[in-house]
Amino acid sequence: MSLSDSTMASMLKKVTTEQGFIAALDQSGGSTPKALALYGIDSSEFSNDEQMYDLVHQMRTRIVTNPVFTGERVLGAILFENTLDREFLGQSAAQYLWQEKQVVPFLKVDKGLCDEKNDVQLMKDIPALDLLLDKAVEQGVFGTKMRSVIKLANPQGIDDVVAQQFTIAKQILAKGLIPIIEPEIDINSPEKAAAESLLKSALLKALNNLANNQKVMLKVTLPDTDNFYAECINHQNVIKVVALSGGYTREQANEKVAANHNMIASFSRALTQGLSAKQSDEAFTKVLNLAIEDIFNASKT
Repeated sequence: MSLSDSTMASMLKKVTTEQGFIAALDQSGGSTPKALALYGIDSSEFSNDEQMYDLVHQMRTRIVTNPVFTGERVLGAILFENTLDREFLGQSAAQYLWQEKQVVPFLKVDKGLCDEKNDVQLMKDIPALDLLLDKAVEQGVFGTKMRSVIKLANPQGIDDVVAQQFTIAKQILAKGLIPIIEPEIDINSPEKAAAESLLKSALLKALNNLANNQKVMLKVTLPDTDNFYAECINHQNVIKVVALSGGYTREQANEKVAANHNMIASFSRALTQGLSAKQSDEAFTKVLNLAIEDIFNASKT
């Protein structure tokens, strides 16, 4: 069920004009064991990838079907491809998010990171990207997300990251989807501020080369200087700039999001912090509601 023009317009209006944040529920094969461990499920409780993905889907289902997880505070949710092939309460995952929760569905499309070169990690090739994008369109997905990592302020490496991101973004735009471009800077980088300066310049140059109708979103590491990405936020080709928590605690990340006007959160680990498979439904709901409220409030500034 690909999106009608009116549904796509409704999702775009929501992301553009309403308050809230984006829930990153897209842990992939490499990060899923850690996510499950934080959720109270030890690696001894599964013996293969299929069991692991079943368990993490149960976690995601418990989150998105919870009554406090709605479009009133959550603008969107980023899904892993494995989740796109599954259901929430008998409905395909992406359709459930929008039809039942009014939460805009996004899909993580990258296949992980290459080895470090020029102090960055580019994305691995995505050989069947067109097929994946066609599936996303058919399932009613609004946009995509793809992540690279920057370690140091290496001009060549950062230019390579941005060039790769925008090349793939144009392929995604051609399918009628909205790409979230994510060039993460390691929060522990000794050259974080310098890397941010190089990245912003490269992003603005690439944004200026887009056609007027090519709209993207950016997902960036919370900057050292408040409102550092204001030029990106105000750029005519940018729908929204969202922030990853990047290893900060939820409290630290929320404080930094609140200090950056018109930037909103897109948290993964910081959203699920404190949730446990062992909690009663009442306790789980209480912890989730508090997390959602705190992140929502930080994203309102």
